[in-house]
Amino acid sequence: MPGRLTEETFAAADARLSEVDARVAARYPGEPAGRQPVHTVYVPAHRYGPSLLTDWGKQASEIFAERGDELGLDPGIVSRVRRKLAEEPIEDLRIDFEDGYGRPGDEAEDTMAVACGRALASAVRPPFAGIRFKSFEQATRRRGIRTLDLFLGALLEDGSLPDGFVVTLPKVTAVEQVSVAVDVLAALEQVYDLVEGALRFEVQVETPQSIVDASGTVAVPLIIEAAQGRCSGLHYGTYDYSAGLGIAAEYQSMDHPAADFAKALMQVGAAGTGVRLSDGSTNRLPVGGAVLEGWREHLRLVRRSLERGFYQGWDLHPHQLPTRFAATYTFFRDGLPAAAERLHDYAAEAETGVLDEPATAQALATFLCRGLDCGALDEGEMPMERERLDAYARRAG
Repeated sequence: MPGRLTEETFAAADARLSEVDARVAARYPGEPAGRQPVHTVYVPAHRYGPSLLTDWGKQASEIFAERGDELGLDPGIVSRVRRKLAEEPIEDLRIDFEDGYGRPGDEAEDTMAVACGRALASAVRPPFAGIRFKSFEQATRRRGIRTLDLFLGALLEDGSLPDGFVVTLPKVTAVEQVSVAVDVLAALEQVYDLVEGALRFEVQVETPQSIVDASGTVAVPLIIEAAQGRCSGLHYGTYDYSAGLGIAAEYQSMDHPAADFAKALMQVGAAGTGVRLSDGSTNRLPVGGAVLEGWREHLRLVRRSLERGFYQGWDLHPHQLPTRFAATYTFFRDGLPAAAERLHDYAAEAETGVLDEPATAQALATFLCRGLDCGALDEGEMPMERERLDAYARRAG
């Protein structure tokens, strides 16, 4: 039966929404291609050296060999964790010139910035690495910019920008600080002869103003827009954010209701933008007489983050690496059978008791890709080849 609307009505709808279509496409490009690390390891600048990756892997392997049996993990998980600690103990490294480093004075920080840049250039690097410089608030702005400049110059002395290089902008208290960070990175690209857009950054969400600005507006979308495509991630800062709300130190944690509120707004504000999310850290370290207690707490919190859609977090000590990977691997292996079967049935248009939508197929494929990237899953366990899996993850399947 033919419809009764004329072409004029269709054309008018297209005309009125053409600018909206372009704006939505630009702001919400969807899941980006490429791997997201499962964690970011923060190391104070004065403790960083070319052997750090090897040292952390060795220390993590030794404690896991000594005490790992006490966790009661599946033998298959144990084997994967051992291999990971030996081959790739750190996925993302951030050399910290902010809270973890302090303020030793300009001369000392200048020297350290150059030393760390040269060390990273010569070291065996993880897939992702960079620095966290001091914030763009008035008291630390010039120091942060200078450290970034000196570090980058030393890093590039004898080579090109490493793959996976990213820097971290902490303590954002006004969206304009993000805009200025964009300008600074553009200036650095010019003076160091880098390709435009080569320098990208993550924003640490560790102030109340990063969630709701002074006008009462949710700040996350404004931060992403101000970054002009350079923001690759938003990282929740557990303790600075909690302290900023006046939460007593004893109750500051990744699973506090205030933390869940902030992270929920991060998820909503970043959804579809291509900006990835990271949960924060726990300061209950598995050391001394509290190894098992710290491990169990870390396992719980990492699993909790994963179940809530935060696939990345912070680690602060080598002893946290075994439980980071154990919790992550268990999560993906637990979900593998159902995800693989459901995606297979969706692709084959099989009639089953579950009717999945295209968005669900995308989520299933993304889940499997993440498991492959971190070493939790194997290619032979997938319901289709990786290229097609990636296409589904980007909703092109």
